[in-house]
Formats: sequence, structure tokens, C-alpha cells
Amino acid sequence: MSTQIWRGVDLMVRSACCHTIRSNVRSCLHKAMLAPVCHSGLCVPAASMLHRRAYSLDFLSSGPGRPTLGPSSEHPGAERTSPSSALTHRNLSAAAVQGQCHHLCRYDSLDLGEVEENVSRALACKKIRHFIVDPALAELVTQHVQPGNARVIFECNPGPGVLTRTLLNAGAQRVVALEEEKLFLGDLQELECRLDGQLEVVHCDYFKLDPLGVGNLRPPVMYTDKLFTDLGISEVSWTDDIPVKVVGILPLRNERGALLKMVYSLFERQSVYRYGRVELNLFIREKEYRKLVSQPGDMRQYRAFGVLWQMACDIELLHKEPWESFVRSLRQGVQSSKNQLPNEHMCLVRLRPRADLFSGGLTPTNASTLMMMVKQCLARRKIKLIDRLNLWSPDSGRKLLSEMAMFEDILTGHVYPEEYLRLFQLIDKSKEFTHSWLYEEILENPQRVGWR
Repeated sequence: MSTQIWRGVDLMVRSACCHTIRSNVRSCLHKAMLAPVCHSGLCVPAASMLHRRAYSLDFLSSGPGRPTLGPSSEHPGAERTSPSSALTHRNLSAAAVQGQCHHLCRYDSLDLGEVEENVSRALACKKIRHFIVDPALAELVTQHVQPGNARVIFECNPGPGVLTRTLLNAGAQRVVALEEEKLFLGDLQELECRLDGQLEVVHCDYFKLDPLGVGNLRPPVMYTDKLFTDLGISEVSWTDDIPVKVVGILPLRNERGALLKMVYSLFERQSVYRYGRVELNLFIREKEYRKLVSQPGDMRQYRAFGVLWQMACDIELLHKEPWESFVRSLRQGVQSSKNQLPNEHMCLVRLRPRADLFSGGLTPTNASTLMMMVKQCLARRKIKLIDRLNLWSPDSGRKLLSEMAMFEDILTGHVYPEEYLRLFQLIDKSKEFTHSWLYEEILENPQRVGWR
């Protein structure tokens, strides 16, 4: 009987706390929406990022870059946790450990902090970056990442750490926070010390791993081998399960270059892909996403880097989020609106490498030949594929197209990614082709027109 009485009292207390916190959060969000925050002469709406979302899972890809309408943003069996409920548990935990120095266990919930304070800290960053400070957005991203199914999660540039804490609260066993700015390292390292091994903080920029050249590097620039060795992460077979999930926001200043660098590393099994099929869960701009999944026939958007990604990965659009939902630290002026889509969003995209990518004759050794072939074909998307093939090996085009059951007048911009892969496999087995054809286009097209 006493046990039942205590349970009833506990439920009443939790209910009262939940109502109080929900009211406080709504009040805070309302103030943040009204009050601007100024930093170094730059005024930015303090919580313009708290714009309500209505774009969850607009599309799901059913194949390599072929998006179709998706009915729901929830994964099967996923349990939604309301932000107010999560805040209740986190605040109760924070109150319970206040004034004590013991480590938090994995069952303690973490307080996400005040929204206005997180906004202020994000705006203090001296670089152009986007930050997730909205607890609801952090919760949504966490649901898509599914931290309970991940061995290790790399979080790229967590900033104030709102998503970091949300991942940990959702049951992530091991989160590695890779932060480039010293400004945020102190608080993250303090949280690391309070936990029991679930969080590791590294002064590192994921998108600057493995720079060209040799020599000693200073953080946040780092080699992948050192990072993975220090973290104790070993290589696994390509067909094994996902060893690491990466979550973050792709830097806007060089999105295309970063995507190209990563897909080259994937095909050659270099950098992080040396350790297995690393899964990316990244926010990228909508215009770049459209190029990433563009289809044959779209002569403006269909590019080599999109074909290579579609060939290598299962691509899923998990969520579309308005720009206003992110805090932006802009120190070098407002970004140009040129070439941006009306009402453009940030797209949360999952790039999961295919387990069978290297099962049909493709290897890390000959993958560079495949990439060169695709780039040469799509440098000029309105020429006939047969002419390109005959240029590489005279009178071979008709035979190859016949084997692939393709029309002789098909244009290079009308060939699907999987067809390019099969074409490469036939060329690689053919004795009529030599590797000399790789370099003719380089001499003819020194400016690399159309390669990107």
C-alpha cells in the first residue's frame, strides 16, 4: 500500500513540474521571438530559428536518388518524446545533482539550458556557422539518427551542445563531439567530465580531416588515422554494419567541394571510409540536395558528383527545415541570395554507403578510373555516349551499347548512375580499352568544365 501511495505522489509531482516547465518554455520562446540579439554590431533575431516546422519527411528516396512521397516522419517503432516531458526529466535531474560532484550515470537526463543563453553563445562564434539551439529541432534530428542503434556517433561542430545533450538523453552509448572552435570546448569538456564515458570531446573539424600534403597538423585539422586510433575505433569489413554515424551541418562556404572530397574518399576507401561504411546524416542546402539527387535528362542539375553519390549510397531526405530555425553567426556580411531557391530550406539527408558497392568488380584500386570516366562523360551532357566510347576505343561504342540494351543515340546526360557503373564494369573487363583514354579529356578540357 505504501508503495502505491508513493507512486501516486511521484506522478502528481511530475505532472505539476511538467505544467510549470511547459509554461516557462513557451514564455521563453515568445520573448526570444520578439527580442533581437545584437553581437558586434550585427543584429539577428534571437530565436528566429524557433520557426514552427511543417516539413518533416517530405520525401523518401526509394532508390539511388529517386525521391518519392513519404507518408510519415516517424520510423517504425520510434517513440516520440515531447520536448516538455524531456525538459521535465532533465530539470529534475539537474536539481537533484546541484551542489554535488559525482558523475552522472547514463540514466540521468541532461538539462539543455536556456534558449536565450544558447542563442547568445552561438552568436559569439567568430566564423560563419549555423547552429541547432531549438530543443524541438534537436529532438527531431535525434529521432532520425536513431542513436540507440549506433555504435558511435560523431557530432560535427556541436557549438552550445543542445543536440549533444539530446542525443545522450535519447540513449546514445557513445557520442564524440568534434568541435573546431575553442569557444565551445570548455563547456563540452565540463559535460564530458560529468558523464561516465558516454561523451568524448575532441578539438577537431570533421570537414577538415586529411588535408593534402604531409607534416605536423594543429587542431582542429587532423588526420583520420590519428582520430580513430585515439578513439580506439578499428577497421571493419565493408559489408559489416555501420560502425559510425556522423551528424552535423555541412559548411555552406564550400558544400560542393566537401561533397566531392567525401565521395572520392568513399570510392577509394580512404579517410573515414577506411574504417567501414560510415553513415552521414547532414544538413545541406536545398539547391545542393536537388543536384545531389537530380535525374537523367535534367541537363542543368545532372552532375558528376550527384551521379557518384547516387551510385555509392542509399540517399534519403529525412527532413526539410526552414532557414529561420537555425542560429547563424554571420560576421562577414549577409549571404547573397543569388541562385538560391525561393523559401529555400536546409535538408537533412542520410547518405548510407551500399554494402554491395564493391561486389561487382569495382575495387578501391580501379574506382579512380570509374570516377574519371563519369566526370568525362558528364563534362558535356548533350553529346552522344557512343561518340565518347568510340573516342576512347574506336568502333567499340556500338558493341557496348548493344550489350547494355541501350539506344545508339542516347546522350551522356540521359544515362542513369547504375548504367554508368555497369558500363564501367564492361569497359574494365574489355581488352579493347586501355587506361590511356583517361587522360585525353584532361588535355582537351584543362578547366574541368562540367566536372562538378
